[in-house]
Amino acid sequence: MASAVLEQIEQRRVAKNGDQRMVLAGLMLLLVCTLGGFGATYYFNIENAMTFRFMTHVHVLTMTLWIFLLIAQTTLVRTGNVKLHMRLGIFGVALVAVMIPVGLIVGVQSVKYGSPSFPAEIPRLSFLAVPFLSMLIFAALFAAAILRRKVPADHRRLMILTMVSLLGPGLARVKVEALAQLGPLLFIGFPMLVGILLLAVDSWRNRKVNIAFLIGTIFLTVAAPMMLVIGGTGPWLRFADWIMSI
Repeated sequence: MASAVLEQIEQRRVAKNGDQRMVLAGLMLLLVCTLGGFGATYYFNIENAMTFRFMTHVHVLTMTLWIFLLIAQTTLVRTGNVKLHMRLGIFGVALVAVMIPVGLIVGVQSVKYGSPSFPAEIPRLSFLAVPFLSMLIFAALFAAAILRRKVPADHRRLMILTMVSLLGPGLARVKVEALAQLGPLLFIGFPMLVGILLLAVDSWRNRKVNIAFLIGTIFLTVAAPMMLVIGGTGPWLRFADWIMSI
């Protein structure tokens, strides 16, 4: 009996360590994509950054705070400081409540005033669906993670998917010609691929499928390409035209 209990404890420890490595992998990928896409025009180019609109600065600030919060939360979990992790979670909810409307406003302004990251082959009103619905996809995944916060295994995996859902904006701005030519295949397809690969690796490692992770990944892989489909519909174009007129 004692040996069986010890074996279960060891299995949980190994699983938790594996989960934490997966969280770190998602966080590192988000950092690389963010700095790779926005480093040259914003983070490492103050003179150019000062030419951006005020709401863009607010958007960058909230997104940067979000990444720092993810780093802090990951560190707290690894060091066993769960209580502070939970308290910071309240700040995370408040931050996301600001991030989403700010992100939507910046998406509208990008269409209204132009953005070099927009694919030339996609009409701007149609492309507005990408930044607009991306924020809603992120919000849905984050809400699911909060709802499952009392089930750590589910919570961690859904938070990983929130990181994956934010890879697109940085990828769309990477100044590599071969990658830029991929267009939506890069900034929509790559996050989908990452989500599927993480699900596959996680399922293989644990020899079972985490249902929350599976549902979240299906949601991401279905919702992401639907952004472009929705962007071409009449109702969306009328909605986008109305938004532009406000």
